[in-house]
Amino acid sequence: MSPAVTRVAASLSGLLAFPVTPFTESGDVDLSGLRAHLTDVLAARPSAIFVACGTGEMASLTATEHQAVVKAAVEHVAGTVPVLAGVGGGTRTAAEFARAAQAAGADALLVLPPYLQVGPPAGLVAHYREVAAATDLDVILYQRGTALFSPEAVAELAEVDNIAALKDGHGDMELLQLIHTATAGRLPLLNGMPTAEIFARSYVGLGARAYSSAVLAFLPEVAVAFFQAFEKGDDATQDLLLREFYAPLAALRNTTPGYAVSLVKAGLDIRGRSAGPVRAPLAQVTPEHREQLARIIDRGLSALSAAPVA
Repeated sequence: MSPAVTRVAASLSGLLAFPVTPFTESGDVDLSGLRAHLTDVLAARPSAIFVACGTGEMASLTATEHQAVVKAAVEHVAGTVPVLAGVGGGTRTAAEFARAAQAAGADALLVLPPYLQVGPPAGLVAHYREVAAATDLDVILYQRGTALFSPEAVAELAEVDNIAALKDGHGDMELLQLIHTATAGRLPLLNGMPTAEIFARSYVGLGARAYSSAVLAFLPEVAVAFFQAFEKGDDATQDLLLREFYAPLAALRNTTPGYAVSLVKAGLDIRGRSAGPVRAPLAQVTPEHREQLARIIDRGLSALSAAPVA
């Protein structure tokens, strides 16, 4: 086991990268495309890379594909930054993926919400306990969709040795404050909202300065500029990029289910770095929306040259 395994999730900070999983035009996993994509992502100097997660279409990967993606990423990143793998599905499936990700060399795990099934808090606790028990790696809970935790459930899970952080994609600040209070701040919080930059300043009061950036996958110039402004407290630059790029992007994302991923792949294609299509049930971006996305990208890049000097 790599030395990086120890409490990786608990020490996450800064800009977190969520690369796509490239596919060939026939829909097969493209590992050479993944390596090229990871090279581009690493150039932006994120603090960690999360592979085969939501943006990486984990739910559409077979077990064999998932392990191949994680292994290829670990080998390519070669210890430059921690590599965290997404796992999910039903309890036994998620546990199986967790063991396979550890065998492939992942440094920690992000456990995506169980698909479709919704149980009471006790059921969620049992699910995450079993997944965490299947691995020695740090585990990050992901609050989103069918995984909506009570403060008491998070407090109970925070006692599990290798459950090390909570990534929130739900955005209920009252609930997060109650979770923070119930755990006495023992479980670090990560901002995992779709288009997380829009929420970055809102999460600071709860100690969450690290956030996931899907934009980093296709427009790293803007993602890095926003993060640097966020770290410096440069509100003018943040407001400019929110107005010119992030708000229009979020509005386009909200037009169609699944666009949180589809727009990322379309953005890569627009910028000449195609990662292939998305897999069903996600849908390709329509020609009209692709044109809108291209204009939004241009607005984001133009805003960089107009950004005030800090």
